[in-house]
Amino acid sequence: MTRTIAPAAATPGVVRRRPPLWLLLIFAALNVALLAVLYNARRGAVAGRITNREVVGAPRPVRFLFGKSDWIVFEETQLALTVVVVVAVMVVYWRRHPRHPVLLMLLAATGIVWLDPVMNWAPYAVYNPQLTHWPETWPLVSLAPTVEPFLVIGYLTFYAGPYFPAIWILRRLQARRPLTSFVSRHPLVTLSLMIFVIGFVYDAVLEIVCVRTGLYIYSQVIPFGSLWAGKYYQFPLLWESSLVTLVMIPAGLLVYRDDTGRTKAEKLALRLRVFARRPALGTFLVMFVILNVAYLAYGAGFAIIRDTKSATSVACPWPYPEAKVYDPNGFYAKAGQPGPYFAGNWSGWESGQSGRPDTSTPASGGRCGGADG
Repeated sequence: MTRTIAPAAATPGVVRRRPPLWLLLIFAALNVALLAVLYNARRGAVAGRITNREVVGAPRPVRFLFGKSDWIVFEETQLALTVVVVVAVMVVYWRRHPRHPVLLMLLAATGIVWLDPVMNWAPYAVYNPQLTHWPETWPLVSLAPTVEPFLVIGYLTFYAGPYFPAIWILRRLQARRPLTSFVSRHPLVTLSLMIFVIGFVYDAVLEIVCVRTGLYIYSQVIPFGSLWAGKYYQFPLLWESSLVTLVMIPAGLLVYRDDTGRTKAEKLALRLRVFARRPALGTFLVMFVILNVAYLAYGAGFAIIRDTKSATSVACPWPYPEAKVYDPNGFYAKAGQPGPYFAGNWSGWESGQSGRPDTSTPASGGRCGGADG
């Protein structure tokens, strides 16, 4: 008699989930980007458009926080560790909670990095050329005043971060108050206000530390609403820490779950019938598009400041002498900062002018002719 072997029964309660194709494509793209990072990594002011050939090495005319000159090593090491930890945590949580909206939001917040060169151009955010960065000659990268560093890969912890303490506080306020209270009747308004306050403080503390340690500077700021205007570590507190919440707030609202159990991003994605069979992909794309629009709104705010020439206070002295002085409006020359100067890209109609003004440096030296700012 011929005996047949029955197929093994599936283990009860075990469901094997395969990652969706679109997610695999995203991770493949991230791997390609990582290889591109390793292959194209640069340090220093290499490109001719920014390098100051009169300076050898990277001397610093200023003393960074606590007098340490190696903050970059600490910050880049911290970034590498953060990326490893975040990727590991996301993989573990994805296996336990596939397609979770918070994980999709973290991916979307990482995706807006492609706009970062433009968002460095708008507020005069000048990065330290000694940071590991992309080649300065790449078309999109070249929009940044000096270099576009790899540090921005960690943006997901920045833009999505304020949501977590804000939702924790909101849930506890709702639990302690009646359903007729403001926090229960208007949860999105309450959450927005909380993210604004938390995000404002979070951004201010983080950026002030980054500027004081020489990671980057705001080369030009509006004197009103800015801290330490005129110093190399000047910071546009009112403007930067307020405008950046334009990205933080929608990042939080999109993952808020209402009484239906769905997030706002999921409900918006359901209206897009084309993604009816791919709800997770639709949710991700809704998040990605909205965050990009919010990021552009952030940049537009600074572009208005730039076009109106309101950012008249320059960071003195210029702390990165191995690079030419980024002076698109001629304000550094007026303040007595020695050249050579460069206007950078988008110094024409994009900045409300027809190129860098022909400005001469005063013979008396000016405000930027002194020592450590």
